[in-house]
Amino acid sequence: MTDAVIAQGLVKHYKDVKALDGLDLRVPEGSVLGVLGPNGAGKTTAVKILTTLVKPDGGHAEVAGLDVTTDPQGVRRNIGVSGQYAAVDEYLTGFENLVMVGRLYHLGRRRSQQRARELLEQFRLDDAGGRIARGYSGGMRRRLDLAGALVADPPVLFLDEPTTGLDPRGRTDMWEVIKNLVAGGTSLLLTTQYLDEADLLADNIVVIDHGRVIAEGTADQLKNQVGGERLEVVVEDAAQLGRVVELLRPLGVGKEVVEEHARSVLVPVTGGSAVLMDALRRLDSEQIAVADVGLRRPTLDDVFLALTGHSASADEPGPAQTPTRPTEGAIR
Repeated sequence: MTDAVIAQGLVKHYKDVKALDGLDLRVPEGSVLGVLGPNGAGKTTAVKILTTLVKPDGGHAEVAGLDVTTDPQGVRRNIGVSGQYAAVDEYLTGFENLVMVGRLYHLGRRRSQQRARELLEQFRLDDAGGRIARGYSGGMRRRLDLAGALVADPPVLFLDEPTTGLDPRGRTDMWEVIKNLVAGGTSLLLTTQYLDEADLLADNIVVIDHGRVIAEGTADQLKNQVGGERLEVVVEDAAQLGRVVELLRPLGVGKEVVEEHARSVLVPVTGGSAVLMDALRRLDSEQIAVADVGLRRPTLDDVFLALTGHSASADEPGPAQTPTRPTEGAIR
């Protein structure tokens, strides 16, 4: 199978910060690659390089068979991009925004207008297409921005945290649009911090941290890396969490996770109900009051925390991102 996106050994520095440290990525044609990682891991920097907005300091990358460094214009003709911030001109209507993008892609006036009408209907914005975008809700702006990325029917699409800030209904709607695009043959690189989003949409997932890939596989393969089951214990008294960890550690097959605010301990285990009964006996012998206890399959949240060891709390290094109007030859 041909790869729509190839990145090999990408390196990028911002002054003293190494945003990418030998990053490798591959997106086979017609598939979705989910890129997970905390803020600051390098996700957005990778997208900027692959979409020709930033030049790498090292490594090699191709999109649609074209080198991002030596043929950026060719790459731009074959991609669509929707970033974390909706690139919408607030002083134009929704229809005018999409027509403008079409003209920048040299589609011609008639074709640009036709695509604008098609996309407004597809994204349930046809009733709002004649309104100034300044009056759009956040969810409407996100949908209009993604519609703009699709004006030229690009074979490769980059979505950088596309559902950030959307309500649950908006996220579900966006997921349906994305699934339909991929079903039609679009190749997609999706960065996200929503683990359920990657679980639902991605054929393959890479987890990156500090600019490097630290894990790769399908959602099920990644979940299996952190143990087949999770023993979760919630205690009445948070002061007893340390003792609970000592008691349960011999039962675990991986590093336990303690969440003090939730008064909980999460331990990767194998053995099913027998392990659960053993845990209860150990806790009862120490007269530790338990508010809740149970076994569950690992989620991608467990994978994320186990692999990165920290939550998404730091901002990614690099220049500040501000939405701008697209210019001639620019990408969406």
